[in-house]
Amino acid sequence: MSLANGRPYLAIPGPSVIPDAVLRAMHRAAPNIYTGELHEMMPELVADLKYVAQTEQHCAIYIANGHGGWEAALANMLSPGDAVLIPATGRFGHTWSDMSAALGVENRIIDFGLRSPIDAERVREALVEDREHRIKAVLTVYVDTSTGIRNDLEALRRVLDETGHPALLVADCIACMGCDRFEMDAWGVDVAITGSQKGLMTPPGLAFVFYNDKADRVRENARCVTHYWDWRPRTDPVDFYRHFDGTAPTHHLFALRAALDMIREEGLEQVMRRHAILARALWAAFDGWGAEGPIEINMADPAYRSHAVTAIRIGGDNGDRLRAWCEQKAGVTLGIGLGMAPPGSPEAGGFFRVGHMGHINAHMTMGLLGVIQAGLKALDIPHGPGGLDAAASVCAEA
Repeated sequence: MSLANGRPYLAIPGPSVIPDAVLRAMHRAAPNIYTGELHEMMPELVADLKYVAQTEQHCAIYIANGHGGWEAALANMLSPGDAVLIPATGRFGHTWSDMSAALGVENRIIDFGLRSPIDAERVREALVEDREHRIKAVLTVYVDTSTGIRNDLEALRRVLDETGHPALLVADCIACMGCDRFEMDAWGVDVAITGSQKGLMTPPGLAFVFYNDKADRVRENARCVTHYWDWRPRTDPVDFYRHFDGTAPTHHLFALRAALDMIREEGLEQVMRRHAILARALWAAFDGWGAEGPIEINMADPAYRSHAVTAIRIGGDNGDRLRAWCEQKAGVTLGIGLGMAPPGSPEAGGFFRVGHMGHINAHMTMGLLGVIQAGLKALDIPHGPGGLDAAASVCAEA
């Protein structure tokens, strides 16, 4: 017998829950792409995207997922034979390096493993050793979706400034923009990348690349850039058709407009606060359960945990078992343990992830945690008492 009938809850780290208002915005006839409403709404839509990224710089929109955003950024910055520095804290730093290598770029990877944030001093050492300034960019995953680790971008900016190294600071914010605090201009980030499907609460299919004038000057000599990925035409305020190098993603834009309206109405500061509190509630539950069992938050130090995604270690095949129970018996889908162990290894089933991004609130979080606790009981997975009480206390004190 299943209790899963009813509205399912997709608690994976993207795509995230799509608000009803966003779904309704998409449910309409196709518009004229050559004149009218779409053209009129674009300036404010771009301005609101910049508001979320906290930047006054340029914003290019691509019909792509986050990987497309990666390639767009790389193409506009680099030439074959250039080098990039990649401080990796999980699977996605390495995946990004695969893409840059395919463009003929030399990857210099500093692997910090799966449980440690970036050590800015090790980055400093690598920059000092690069006396010829062959490193053109520091590719940083702000929050790695596989590990839940949130890195210190301001520390990396300080290291670049103190060493006088001209490399661009590039931040992958795909997992966390609109959830974790990010201030592109104030933090000195030169290029930032995100996607529509997580904190922006819109279906997958749009990628956004924010870039400043310094990055655009580098674009002058970039030999990896192609017609489609070129960011300059996409920021032309006059030629709407070149915004997308062809037909606009019409219904995604209507959806995004509705999602940005929701963020504007709530206020970005309140959005950040809501995500921070709900993340702390979730962590409190896992800490309580982990007091007498195998459950452990992957990133031990809360200062380096994301407010958008949390990776959990639970040992054996307990991660796979718990995910299956929650989905089949209670209608809650948890994220797989991505990149935490080699596929097919005995350890691979001992992880799962929780996405807590975008359109979430207290009752969704408490309901999610209640289902997880029921699954722990049903599967006889050892756990400490009081997890739900601890989460409730965090919400009550907000």
